[in-house]
Amino acid sequence: MSNDKTTVIRGLDWLVAWDAAAGTHVYLRNADLAFRGDEVVHVGPGYAGPADTTISGAGRMASPGLVNVHSHPTSEPGNKGALEELGSPALGQSSLYEYMPVFRMDASAAPLASKVAIWELLKSGVTTFCDLSGAREGWADELAATGIRAVLCPMFRAATWSTRNGHVVDYAWDEAAGEKGLRHALEVIDSAGRHVSGRVSGMMGPSQIDTCSAGLLQESLAEARKRRIPTQLHAAQSIVEFNEITRRHGKTPIEWLDSIGLLGPDLIIGHGIFLNDHPQLHWPHADDFARLARSGAQVAHCPTVFARRGIALNTLGRYMDAGITCGIGTDTFPHNMLDELRLAAYAARVLTGNFKATSTAHVYAAATVGGARMLRRPDLGRLAPGAKADFFLADTDHPAMRPLRDPLRSLVYSAGDRAVRDVYVAGRQVVRGGEVLTIDIAQAIAGLQAAQDATLATTASRDWAKRGIDQMSPRVYAVRDRI
Repeated sequence: MSNDKTTVIRGLDWLVAWDAAAGTHVYLRNADLAFRGDEVVHVGPGYAGPADTTISGAGRMASPGLVNVHSHPTSEPGNKGALEELGSPALGQSSLYEYMPVFRMDASAAPLASKVAIWELLKSGVTTFCDLSGAREGWADELAATGIRAVLCPMFRAATWSTRNGHVVDYAWDEAAGEKGLRHALEVIDSAGRHVSGRVSGMMGPSQIDTCSAGLLQESLAEARKRRIPTQLHAAQSIVEFNEITRRHGKTPIEWLDSIGLLGPDLIIGHGIFLNDHPQLHWPHADDFARLARSGAQVAHCPTVFARRGIALNTLGRYMDAGITCGIGTDTFPHNMLDELRLAAYAARVLTGNFKATSTAHVYAAATVGGARMLRRPDLGRLAPGAKADFFLADTDHPAMRPLRDPLRSLVYSAGDRAVRDVYVAGRQVVRGGEVLTIDIAQAIAGLQAAQDATLATTASRDWAKRGIDQMSPRVYAVRDRI
């Protein structure tokens, strides 16, 4: 959808460029960034080619757009204000089994929630994201209209979970439903690859390791390999799941995936937290970390949703230093990628008591080239000639960025999305002056508020203990007319 005109941003204070020979990002000072249509043509000083449009880069840092490898935009925005402090004490502190099914909004609210999430993503510098959702009519068109680059990952499974008492998880199996879901997912994925925007693609998405049979997982992987696309699976994401898989198979989740041929370079593991050596487990008779590193499987790390419940990956820096390709995602609200980068670093340091456990270089690489590698897109997550013109400009004069010595540290640890001013995807500007140009956020928020109100008004009908929302998730303080 791009044209062939050339735009040059001249005299950028800072530019995060990709050094292919060194295999790393580097800072350039007083540099130019030029792109023609949807492709970068120059990164560095002294661009001397033709330019249809020239923009001043004074007071700006150019960064490759962030690649978000795991998000649930159709459900998570509706949980705001209700799920931040909820977990099940008898189910490993997770919120998955007892609360998330209770708070799920009607499917009709999905487009509204998605717009709110993408608005947050764009404002935090994300240019590509993976949407792990249920398939719906018009899905690809909705995402393409926002201007973002999207990977559709339609989820499907052969079992659903529930709890009748808050301490036991029950699984209801329907293999035929799993097979039907896979076939429908293939239709969605194949259609996504043909989308006219050129910014939509597909990923295979069996939902969770504990809700899919070995056969369904193996068939999913085979179909993904035919299409040369990755497969993403939630696994090693909860103590409940770890115990369930060991109960069923006598193997850890990582061991079981390996035993059925899933653990390898074609698999992205959503979360991958509960390896046998995690400090919240005691399962010394395995070596999940080494097995994972040898396999070439990849990990999508989403720190916020777990930190809320006292859980952390052990650790992003450790995984990456062992050669495990990792990316960053926004599994929960807010869909603020820069928040996730900061928390990924801090959570690792707190868990280990070691300030060197995970660095800014770790989190930024995971959010750029790491995510791009997982999506098999070497033209994303970096600024170099031939890469896609997906990038953002941060305001280096913003008070939260200054005093400025290292712009990425200022951005990640201090300024966050407040400093993100302009975002381009495929050479098209989608954020200008901090405002998203493609989404009517007031309309989306109004609709989402109504959908949340309707959902929370009926929680008792879906909860095993028949609790209303005020009993289940009381407000921080009581609401009164007067004292």
